[in-house]
Parts: sequence; structure tokens; C-alpha cells
Amino acid sequence: MNKRQFLDPQRRHDLDVIARFVNPGDKVLDLGCGDGLFLRKLKNDHKAQVLGVEIDQDSIVRCIGNGVPVIQRDLNDELNYIPPKSFDLAVLSHTLQETRRPDLLLKEIVKVGKRAAVSVINFGHWRCRAQVAFGGKMPRSTQMPFQWYDTPNIHFCTLNDFRELCRQLEITILEEYPIPGRYPRLTRLMPNIFATVCVFILEAK
Repeated sequence: MNKRQFLDPQRRHDLDVIARFVNPGDKVLDLGCGDGLFLRKLKNDHKAQVLGVEIDQDSIVRCIGNGVPVIQRDLNDELNYIPPKSFDLAVLSHTLQETRRPDLLLKEIVKVGKRAAVSVINFGHWRCRAQVAFGGKMPRSTQMPFQWYDTPNIHFCTLNDFRELCRQLEITILEEYPIPGRYPRLTRLMPNIFATVCVFILEAK
């Protein structure tokens, strides 16, 4: 395969996928919105009504500077300040593994959103497995560049782990979009091994 066909590892392809599910005028909630650039894109390109939730003060300042409304809250707390089903799409991207109780947050996100888009970093990717098996060290990648001692990631999961959690929580997985690395065909066949990230579209049963 020509290297020019490989996905750019620096680009957030999961956000490209999530943007496809935003219709004009949709209300979109981004939990852990960072600097708000993704919400600004949805606001400008999709005419979406957007709201971010973020805890980091510097990110909130940048978010406001990008013209995006934001609430300062901790995602480890309940989302009881957001009315049920008040958003067409609730987004959680590259954040689930940093929360204390991912299971509780998943229950909350499908409560406040009619649908939820969750992008999950796959710690079962073959490179992660190889680093542990042959290097004897905790894995590092573009999606998780931190050392084991300073990483914000506290809950590691594979795509199979995530599917099983959704089953236990009675959350319906409507669609899955695995993001490939260097092997797109193998990613389609065996996403739990070859997908770097996977976007799951969810709703409460």
C-alpha cells in the first residue's frame, strides 16, 4: 500500500467521524471539550447549537476565546445540571479512560443526549500488545504519549471491554467506526487488534 494512503496520525479522525452525525441546528454537548475548536467547527460548519463542559481553567479561557459557551464542571460528578435528552448528540472523545468511574459517566451521557458519540482509545491495539509483550514496558502511542508515571489515563480498556460494559449497562451500540492505523483492511476485519481508536454511537435502551 502506498504510504500516502495512510491516515495522518496527528489528525483527530474520530472527530471527523463524529461530525458526520451532526445535522444543521442540532444541539451538541461536548464533555471535556478542551479548547472548544471542535465545537466551533460544528457551530460554523453545521450551524449547531453547542455547549462545552471542561474543568481546566486554561482550556476554558481558550474555549471562550473561540466563541464557544462552556461550563466549568468535573466529569467525575453527575450531569444532573443538564436536563435529560436536552441534546441531540452528547460527545465524549478521548476522555473516558481519564475518569474515575467510566461506567457511571456512560450512564449519564446517554441520559442527557438522545444519542451519544464516544471515541475510545484502544489499548488492545497490536502495537500496545507488542510493547508490553516484547519490550516489557507500558505502551505509548500517538493517542497516549505519556509515561506510565504521569499519564492521565487511569482506566485502560480494549474495544471488547467497552462493548461488554455497554451490554452490562444496557446501552445500545447503534454503530461502530474503528479508526485504522497502517492496516485499514485488517482494521475492518479485527478492530480490537488493529483499530487505534473507535467511535461508538450509543443510545439508552
